[in-house]
Amino acid sequence: MKIIFDCRYTRLGRHDGISRYGARLVEELSKLHPVTMLISDQRQLEMLPKLPWVMGSDPTAASEPWIARQVNKYAPDVVFTPMQTMGPGGRNYALVTTIHDLIYYTHRTPPRDLNPALRALWRGYHLWWGFQRGLLNKADAHLVDSETTRAKMAERRMTRNPMSVVLLGTDQPENASTRTSPVSRTLVYMGSFMPYKNVDLLVRSLVDLPGYRLQLMSRISDDEKARLSMLAPTGSIEFFNGASDDDYREAMLSATALVSASRDEGFGLPVVEAQALGTPVLLSDIPIFREIGGDPAGFFDPSSTASFVSAVRRLEDHSEWARRSAASVQWAKRYNWPDAAKALLVVLTDAAGRRSAKR
Repeated sequence: MKIIFDCRYTRLGRHDGISRYGARLVEELSKLHPVTMLISDQRQLEMLPKLPWVMGSDPTAASEPWIARQVNKYAPDVVFTPMQTMGPGGRNYALVTTIHDLIYYTHRTPPRDLNPALRALWRGYHLWWGFQRGLLNKADAHLVDSETTRAKMAERRMTRNPMSVVLLGTDQPENASTRTSPVSRTLVYMGSFMPYKNVDLLVRSLVDLPGYRLQLMSRISDDEKARLSMLAPTGSIEFFNGASDDDYREAMLSATALVSASRDEGFGLPVVEAQALGTPVLLSDIPIFREIGGDPAGFFDPSSTASFVSAVRRLEDHSEWARRSAASVQWAKRYNWPDAAKALLVVLTDAAGRRSAKR
């Protein structure tokens, strides 16, 4: 069975979420079965494992609906892509795509930094489920990151194809030391500043959390930075504007908690990244976070600053913090790349077999 893994979403210089997902998953999959990577820029190889590779066009190019014309000549039995938008038409191979979430169909407010024309296109695209359904039904199988997303997919009848839950992984520390108390009164947020992420609630809560500092790790526009700064006490927010991996890890290891007030998620990888390091997590009480954060997580009402403040205050009890820290490390062990690669290989083998049988 010849597998081609779509690595065209690999970022240059530094991984983002999808880029890291693809790079780590293809690395672990290659330990189980020969894999060929599909890239669109040879500079991507700097961020990928040393594996055989072939070239394709950029996944954002206008030619993407006809990408099979390029991929067919490499004669794969099955192609896996970490997104759902790879053109499915005219192919001679099985196609397995990934659906991380359906967030933008229920939270249609576009990013604040898009220009008016792009904002209108964004909103219009997400008003209609039909295009997505048509695209998904032309593939052979799909990966989802959680039972929550699979249930939403089934509820909306998004596809007739098999859907398999393959949990995201995170790198597990080899020698994790036992942590008994936080180093500092810092709260770490890693994620975008889309309206549904509800970062405003975290920021406004700082008025009732004197002595705490909120560290915002992700890239942020100047306008959004100024807007959030107006909502919090002076000096209570630290903007990293794109933290390095080392800065992110150091912040996690010093923090009281990783926090998210998001009203919706597809998974929430920062949650398990924090838990793997023994950092407790405080999360909005929504189904996906109940699934991913599990019993070690603390939950709060995402519409109530008082609820969030209360959740933070509970971690000021050092025995409670230590208990949550230890439980988080154990819980996070289920999220690992080797297990994800094994599950993916089963899906790819099944998809290739079913397509071969149809022929």
